[in-house]
Amino acid sequence: MERAYLDNAATTPIRSEVIKVMNNALKYSFGNPSSIQHSYGREARSMIEESRIRIAKNITASPYEIVFTSGGTEANNLVLRSSVLNLGVQHIITSKLEHYSVLQTVIDLSHKHKVCVSFVQLKEKGILDLNHMEDILKKNSSKKTLVSLMYANNEIGNLLELEKILFLYKKYNFYFHSDTIQIIGNFPINMEKLSFDFVTASAHKFYGPKGIGFVFIRNHILKKIKNFITGGFQEYGIRSGTENTYGIVGLSEALQLSCSNFSHHIEKIRSLKFYCISELNKIIPNIIFNGLSSDINRSLPSILSFLYPTKKDYLLYFHLDLMGVSVSKGSSCNNDAKKVSHVIKTITNSSLLNKMMPIRISFGIFNKKKDIDLLIKSLQKIREQKNLHKL
Repeated sequence: MERAYLDNAATTPIRSEVIKVMNNALKYSFGNPSSIQHSYGREARSMIEESRIRIAKNITASPYEIVFTSGGTEANNLVLRSSVLNLGVQHIITSKLEHYSVLQTVIDLSHKHKVCVSFVQLKEKGILDLNHMEDILKKNSSKKTLVSLMYANNEIGNLLELEKILFLYKKYNFYFHSDTIQIIGNFPINMEKLSFDFVTASAHKFYGPKGIGFVFIRNHILKKIKNFITGGFQEYGIRSGTENTYGIVGLSEALQLSCSNFSHHIEKIRSLKFYCISELNKIIPNIIFNGLSSDINRSLPSILSFLYPTKKDYLLYFHLDLMGVSVSKGSSCNNDAKKVSHVIKTITNSSLLNKMMPIRISFGIFNKKKDIDLLIKSLQKIREQKNLHKL
């Protein structure tokens, strides 16, 4: 059966080149990278450090500013918890549109460590009210503050108004963390030019393996971070445990391949998004797009989210899957088919959600126009079937 995978924001297929280098690492470089007394261990250590250098080069950072983790969730936890425990952060500013690995962690920190948490108000379409953020900063100027805001929203694609945030960063001197999990590996990012103190990444968002990611931490801050996972000296003593050598090698290769083809891939995905918006407008009159996802200049080219007119049809996504189309309702971390994601609930009138279902389409480098054609054909077929049932 013809199939269309349109859930790349949840995870991407692994590139064949990445599988090849990972297979080689599994087969020939099995040594423990901490066993540097012999050549097997030194070879594995060398592969990790060479990967660290390649990754740092691709985001214009220093190799010693890269700390490997099991993925984005652990990386976000490391940043938030270490900021409170090691940097003395008393106040965290974030938004209600963040990933659960940020939202649930800041709530936990507020309970266990009496950290003050402030949420930036939202304007229409989930746009952050940065005037409100400045008011929060003014009122809490005596507290050591961490701002944690995702660069690109994983459900509605909204991009952070980075220039305004960086202006506030220079003015109020807070620590700045950004969940860049949908950005790194999909868009160029230059840590020399940007003022992030922390950014996080996950390999399976850019055609690499699951279970491996990293956090970038500025060198002057890294020196203050103590062990996040205890029991060893790996990753500067911050993250103990035998390193995932083949995962790290796979991450490095995936990032290198993505960075060498950014312009081509971005242009291709942007054209797919244009085409999809045009085709959806033809079959769904007065379609409602979520957030800024239909605004090419203010959202990720890879994410398009909209409300589909059907009343509480929790099987909608399964119907599409049976027709060969893989989409989602939002973040894969919220796997309850009957629950609308916190992002969509926050920005959408509840009366709309009683008669419409959210659909997130996320494009990748392996998608083609025929995938969108299959999606459109399937949605039309579902609508026709519902109209027949009404008769």
